[in-house]
Amino acid sequence: MDKKISANPALLSLSEVASEAHLRIQQNFADINPVIGVMQGMRRMGIPADVMSIDCLQTRKRILIVLHDKHPGLIQYQYTFIDQDPGDDYQAVKNTDFNADVLYHWISEYFMK
Repeated sequence: MDKKISANPALLSLSEVASEAHLRIQQNFADINPVIGVMQGMRRMGIPADVMSIDCLQTRKRILIVLHDKHPGLIQYQYTFIDQDPGDDYQAVKNTDFNADVLYHWISEYFMK
């Protein structure tokens, strides 16, 4: 029996923020075309978290964003690479301090380096 996993409100909010930041990045940076993915596979493995990846195929860089049920109100993130396993060194920002401007900055700064 396959369980259907539905998006929690924090993930829906993150998706809206990511869509806005993505649109602005595409308008301002012709060289960056981020690919955004949402993964709920961790939940299927019993880990109460959702993950968003933002990839730059040209530079092979990735930003991972984790919403963990054990840390409500926090967005954990890590700058990594597409072809590398993520480490354990996540940074965190409060949901109230996170918006499309913050994500736009992360993407533009990290992917343009």
